Amino acid sequence: MSYKTPVSVLVVIHTPALDVLLLERAAHPGYWQSVTGSVEAGESLLQTAVREVAEETGIAVAPERIVDWRQTNVYEIFPEWRHRYAPGVTQNVEHVFSLEVPHDTPIRTAPEEHLGHCWLPLGEAAAKVFSWSNRDAILALRQRRPN
Repeated sequence: MSYKTPVSVLVVIHTPALDVLLLERAAHPGYWQSVTGSVEAGESLLQTAVREVAEETGIAVAPERIVDWRQTNVYEIFPEWRHRYAPGVTQNVEHVFSLEVPHDTPIRTAPEEHLGHCWLPLGEAAAKVFSWSNRDAILALRQRRPN
């Protein structure tokens, strides 16, 4: 069996007006999140971010457009998802990135991963996500985005 690596990326996609893209997980309806995904063998964190953005949203982005916050979060993996990791693995290290896109960027979600998507103003998006690290990253957008 192949296990997921407990190292992942979180990519907060937003417009210049700070509307935030959220995706609803197919396996857990009602669980909304930004783009996330585990690092695969041989990938850098930035390569993972670029791949996950493309897979989950259909946005093909040049690596230099993704902003590396150089921030990590360590959190407990939800019990219902631990079977995807090697026995005894209970924590994940998440690396935070962001991507600014035009407000009319078309989104194509992967139906096996997500039921749909929505764009919400920063505060509403932060309140809707299920993960504390995703909420904190969304709330930090105003201070983190380039001027």
